[in-house]
Amino acid sequence: MMSLWSLLTPRRAMRRYALLDAAGVCRALREAHSAPSQPGWIEVEEICPSWLGRTLPSHAIAQPRQPVSQPHSALAA
Repeated sequence: MMSLWSLLTPRRAMRRYALLDAAGVCRALREAHSAPSQPGWIEVEEICPSWLGRTLPSHAIAQPRQPVSQPHSALAA
């Protein structure tokens, strides 16, 4: 059963990232709510384990996302 808190808070979708080395070879894959802070991570459309140790196909790289402003709810006093 879902808690009341989970019903009231919006869910953030998991995003997918690939770690590329200096030569453009995929070294790691990760799913997270926000981008990793270390350099070399790029957002990808999907995670495919066969990319490890290879260069990413051009269709794998995700298009940059525009920040979505969310309306603020007024708090009752």
